[in-house]
Amino acid sequence: MSVQIYPSILSADFCDLKNELNTISTADGIHIDVMDYHFVPNLTIGEPVVQRLCEIATLPTDIHLMIENPDRWAINYAAMGATSITVHMGATSAPIRLARQLHTMGTQACFAIRPSEPVEPLFDILNEFDTILIMTVEPGFGGQKFLNNQLNKIARLRQEITRQHLTTHIEVDGGINLTTAPLVTEAGADILVAGSSIFNSENRTQMITNLRQTAQQHYRA
Repeated sequence: MSVQIYPSILSADFCDLKNELNTISTADGIHIDVMDYHFVPNLTIGEPVVQRLCEIATLPTDIHLMIENPDRWAINYAAMGATSITVHMGATSAPIRLARQLHTMGTQACFAIRPSEPVEPLFDILNEFDTILIMTVEPGFGGQKFLNNQLNKIARLRQEITRQHLTTHIEVDGGINLTTAPLVTEAGADILVAGSSIFNSENRTQMITNLRQTAQQHYRA
């Protein structure tokens, strides 16, 4: 399985998003954070902006809903043409039903876990999801320091996916750079969300390439 790099536009210039997307065209997808100031202590973008991003994006769009009541709102974002929708443990009350609704719309379903949440409760429903997102920072703000204590969680999840003979992806979001990328892929992650390390780089194309190559060299299936 090839490691994929998804730049997070949380670190982009929100006044120039169209051109910002052009600078990351060599990535594998785009990670779009939607925050409502309730589930997390930050407010970002909502449906009108996400819809326009889905319209102009040339890469797959990964919509990360850090919001309350995603069971109600996720379908709206899927209808915009999103490639995948991510909802959080602790926010959705019916994760299996929502995942199946997304699948009927042709949208991938992703389930996210915050640093304080265990991964084991997901083991019995792993087959319902295309991707599990492990947060390696507290969700809400970019530029935070990577939490090394999440590496064992990634490794346990990869072991369980392998045991069940599933093709579920493990996505990691938070503090990903050239130092931490090989740590998470060695633990078993195969989709890396990187924000500030890409958008603060003088050469974003080169940084995407470097992240992908470094991560791939250490990837453990």
